[in-house]
Amino acid sequence: MARKNETTNEDEDRIAGNNININNNNTQQRTTGITQRFFMDCHDNNTDPMSSSIDGCLNTVDPFTNTAVAVGTVAPTTAEPNSSSGKVYEKPLHSYSPSPLSRYSPQSSSIHSWHQEITSNDIYGGLAKIGDDSNRSSDQGMLTKLIAERPQVRLSYTVDDFSSYCGTYHPHNIRDNKPVDQSSRWSSGTHDQAQFVLLRLDKPAVSCSITFGKFHRAHVCNLREFKVYGGMDREEMAELLHTGLQNNTEAESFSLVYALRNLIFPVQYIKIVPLATFGPNFNYSIWFVGLKGHNDERTMKQVMYEYQNYREMETIRLCLKHFRQRNMMDIFYLIQNRTGVELENPFLTELHKHLVLGADFPAAEHVLEAAHSRHIFKDYATRAEYTPMWKRIRATNEEGDAPCGRGGHQMCIDVDEEKIYLYGGWNGYCDLADLWCYHIRENRWQLLSTDTRDQGGPGPRSCHKICFDPDTKSIFVLGRFVESSAVLTTNLDSDFYRYFVDYDQWVKITDNTARDGGPELIYDHQMCIDSKTSELYVFGGRVAFVDPNGHNYGGLYSYHIPTNTWQLIREDGASRSSVFMSTGSQNAANFNHFNDNVPLKSRVGHSMLFDACTRDLYVFAGQRVKDYLADLYRYSIDNDNLVELAPEQSKSFGPSAGFTQRATIDSQAQEIHVFSGYRVRQGSDTIVSEFWIYHIERNQWKNVYQTDKRYDENDNSNEQRPCPRYAHDMVYNPVTKTQYIFGGNPGEQRQPQLGSTAAETTCKRLSDFWSLQLIKPNPAGIYRKCLLMLRMQRLRELCKSANRRRLAPNTVCDETLQALEYLQSQVAVLVDHSVEEESNQFHQLCAQLCLLPPMPTSCGSTTSDNTGTNNRALAEARSRDEDESFEERTKLFEKILDYLPTEMKEPSGQLLDAVKFV
Repeated sequence: MARKNETTNEDEDRIAGNNININNNNTQQRTTGITQRFFMDCHDNNTDPMSSSIDGCLNTVDPFTNTAVAVGTVAPTTAEPNSSSGKVYEKPLHSYSPSPLSRYSPQSSSIHSWHQEITSNDIYGGLAKIGDDSNRSSDQGMLTKLIAERPQVRLSYTVDDFSSYCGTYHPHNIRDNKPVDQSSRWSSGTHDQAQFVLLRLDKPAVSCSITFGKFHRAHVCNLREFKVYGGMDREEMAELLHTGLQNNTEAESFSLVYALRNLIFPVQYIKIVPLATFGPNFNYSIWFVGLKGHNDERTMKQVMYEYQNYREMETIRLCLKHFRQRNMMDIFYLIQNRTGVELENPFLTELHKHLVLGADFPAAEHVLEAAHSRHIFKDYATRAEYTPMWKRIRATNEEGDAPCGRGGHQMCIDVDEEKIYLYGGWNGYCDLADLWCYHIRENRWQLLSTDTRDQGGPGPRSCHKICFDPDTKSIFVLGRFVESSAVLTTNLDSDFYRYFVDYDQWVKITDNTARDGGPELIYDHQMCIDSKTSELYVFGGRVAFVDPNGHNYGGLYSYHIPTNTWQLIREDGASRSSVFMSTGSQNAANFNHFNDNVPLKSRVGHSMLFDACTRDLYVFAGQRVKDYLADLYRYSIDNDNLVELAPEQSKSFGPSAGFTQRATIDSQAQEIHVFSGYRVRQGSDTIVSEFWIYHIERNQWKNVYQTDKRYDENDNSNEQRPCPRYAHDMVYNPVTKTQYIFGGNPGEQRQPQLGSTAAETTCKRLSDFWSLQLIKPNPAGIYRKCLLMLRMQRLRELCKSANRRRLAPNTVCDETLQALEYLQSQVAVLVDHSVEEESNQFHQLCAQLCLLPPMPTSCGSTTSDNTGTNNRALAEARSRDEDESFEERTKLFEKILDYLPTEMKEPSGQLLDAVKFV
């Protein structure tokens, strides 16, 4: 099939740059770059750095556009005589737009001119990106498109280096794909994270994908987690991939990163670093590695050209950064004007001029204010990490009572009324049937019933599920756990109840849901509601059977509330729904378009969430027979389409496989929140306290909070954050962005009391109640913090000025009063005393201002001697303070850079890092 936007041959010719004189085999024809041209110009023209002008530079022609390139542009190297001296100069390396920085000389730059710049280049939230050139971006974009559309070829390689190997399992074996030959693999000599295999491509290439072959049977030595690095130099490589294999017989291919910010980079070396195997403490094994990408001469000529160009550009930018940090501005301006290379966005240059060079704090604040109005801090606020804010909730009812410790209980939340309902659970001795309501606004518990059977409700139970319907203000209760020893004497019918909270009334919907087409008696299942369609969804859970060794699980059911009807959507292990096909709906006609054929395996102790925005169900983790799972599925209700988002190997980068993880969803933010419980990793079972966030749109897990500190009744730190637990429950208020967590099992065995029976020796259950808010900075908060840092720095310099003035005799130190007034009117109003770091810095400045050193006196000296001594001391103090303040303002400028997008900033590296001892 023809592609809609297929690249033409003319595009290829243009990208390839046939008129570009680059020859890897002839060093005489290679470009020497911007740096050499700059030093030749300086030497031959005997240029004064402070008087160098952009107007004196050489004009060139861009071979891509066949148009004149103004000063500061960079074009492919050709040679032409200089009109004034007759000497041959080399043109710059690649097409680059006139530097916006050239419009802002140290003497003429102004906030007004910068405002005009960002208004006319409203590219990045009101701020122009540096190095933006439409021709260059178009060329690189077409090259990226060309590489993406062209078929990949196999890249041949040799094994260049390795960490170790065992027996005959040499790393050279991975070049041959022999899945039935057990000896055809690399096996490391030890099991640590210092193992690696280094591959060298026969020639530089754009490496787009890597394939791992496997043994014809699942193997404990397969890589559950690994990383892949690549680069042109074996000592300098970037991470291209971090993932893991599935422990099966199917070969797996993965895409490698080969472009960064629209720049395609070549690689000569590929390094594979194994991190974990499927069997604990087994050596790593790789059976086969195949690489694919592009290495044809035409493509690589342009790729290498852009890559070398990028390296030259970054080298010059590092030089600019180095000289500016050291206040060598004459050299900085000379290099900048001669090369036309931008160090950063013009906004940052303006800020640096006012803040660092001029110490003009009001002007610096004005620049930040203008940037904030154009949402410059929004990018950082979006990418910032969450900070967990735990709070222990201590509440009781009017009698001073609160829910007792328990596990296996259930909670639901009425978001509109801000009420949390808690029902049932196991207290360590028996099942409970009490119903509680927590009033969030009033911070109090209310006991609705000590035993719901007295009001016609369900009996004591645990491992059941409850769900709140916001439309009818009612709670549904389904399922319960039955001890294997009591199966023969217990009614195994699956009763189904509904509680109307406004009327305090229980209704028994049915004695047995199985008789009505619903699930049999199940426990440790999941249930959620679609309030718009009045539909309940129930998935998984273990069926209570007479045979305690049986492992029957519930499927995926829907319950239509108005008609009181059940439907089985998918049976356990089914890859599609016969019910869906029989509905005759319009969506059913599109079923064959999806045909995912992914089986939906039931489990217990899992999580299931409903996304009201997309009408999708998310199923995460749990236990099936003896296997603990860490997978994540998304099920489209309207299309009966099941997608595995995070396969089993994701346990390496997300929550570990485990049991009774509790999860909530924020549909607007498209985030899933998981509070872990019983964890299984490499054969060791532990109880940990971990909080994870899954970003749905990015398909990415992020760990927010983690501790494995066990429960201790005498540990005061338990008052600061919850101890690890499982069998707890968690609900979420999406309006206030608050999680609520109650109870659970800490896994600690109670010591038997004197005279107690064996049956009375049991595990403790927790009764603590917690709220959790995940805080991340907002743009307004970031702006406030930047202003505070600016004003604190200005106050420090005012204090230094006051100190110097106190060295001079017969003077009234007005600077001290000025600093005090500035502290009160400008600094104090911005301090957030709830932030410990800010509060401490503020108090230190207050102490510094109040404890200025007294004016020194000279005994036995004449007035003229004292005056001369004090003047010298004053001059020395001023010089010392100026150097110190410049360094402090430079560090402050770099702190502000932390809140800005990478594309706008100076390079992150240091020029000094290029100096290495051999």
